[in-house]
Amino acid sequence: MISTEIKTWRMTVPAKVPSKFNFTERDLDRHVEFNIKGDDVIVFLHIQKTGGTTFGRHLVRNIRLEQPCDCKPGQKKCTCHRPGKEESWLFSRFSTGWSCGLHADWTELTNCVPVIMDKKEAQRNKRNFYYITMLRDPVSRYLSEWKHVQRGATWKTALHMCDGRSPTQDELPTCYNGDDWSGVTLTEFMNCPSNLANNRQVRMLADLSLVGCYNLSSMNESQRNHILLSSAMSNLKNMAFYGLTEFQRKTQYLFERTFSLRFIAAFTQINSTRAANVDLSELVRRRIEELNFLDVQLYEYAKDLFLQRFQFTRQREHQEVRLKRREERRWLREQKEQGRPWPPKHRGGGNKGGRGGAGLEKGTDSDFPTTTEDYTSQVVRW
Repeated sequence: MISTEIKTWRMTVPAKVPSKFNFTERDLDRHVEFNIKGDDVIVFLHIQKTGGTTFGRHLVRNIRLEQPCDCKPGQKKCTCHRPGKEESWLFSRFSTGWSCGLHADWTELTNCVPVIMDKKEAQRNKRNFYYITMLRDPVSRYLSEWKHVQRGATWKTALHMCDGRSPTQDELPTCYNGDDWSGVTLTEFMNCPSNLANNRQVRMLADLSLVGCYNLSSMNESQRNHILLSSAMSNLKNMAFYGLTEFQRKTQYLFERTFSLRFIAAFTQINSTRAANVDLSELVRRRIEELNFLDVQLYEYAKDLFLQRFQFTRQREHQEVRLKRREERRWLREQKEQGRPWPPKHRGGGNKGGRGGAGLEKGTDSDFPTTTEDYTSQVVRW
């Protein structure tokens, strides 16, 4: 394996991306041997207003598969079966539906998914569950959720299951009277202390059982916040993959390299969102950051690790391409010295869906298109 020649991250790759975190090579190398024909399952943890709907549609409509997901017009869910089997390889909103509850979080999914999958499918082989998610800049995500709630969204059917039960009304008071919070102003939205929009990304990625679930009296606030943030960071780092809304093309690139799967159409970046169109004063922006101070820290960590992983993976691909070219030149020299005829220009069938340098070498049949920088375009309408 070429990767065995890479002793350490610092030895092989110049630190082009400044980092305040000490990530190891194990943290940066996220390739998994995903066996879609076996018992492996990708589980998508969908956090509200992080671009998860678009990414979720990519998963069911835009991956090149031997047996593509069956998406019928007018139906919200697609059938994503393994080749030749009546078994699902994807657990997500657009494949299995909200089987563990509306926008189930890490605490809910890790307890629920194995049970649900065993109920849906007769076989009891040990499965590998590969968790993935999307994150977004906390201020943009918060504003987007406010605008969504302002239009009438509630997510009030979410279960918020933790340690076998949903929170009581005292543990999780509602922020509004009536059916929804339509027309809520940003000030009203920010002033509700039990608003789950506050630090939503940390809460949905942390193991809530570590802090007594939604019982705020189980420990002091400072201790609770520290445990939540540490847990969210650890769970995020150990997920098979996560992407960032602000880096669509890099998200596509890293997903393809992580799972050895290829998307049919390139991801597109859109910066003209409802959140981007909100005119904020510096004072209000700081208030939102304060309300989401855990999410701000998580996103800083996530962005740093994400960009380090991207750089690490690209550098490794470049190195594999250089080694491949060097080996090909040596082989050609040997053939010439031995007086043998030269081979066709393209030897072999390429690395179908593999980790190697496909997509970086000009003039080769590439499974992976060369990744460009993220760009502003229009969202593809499915």
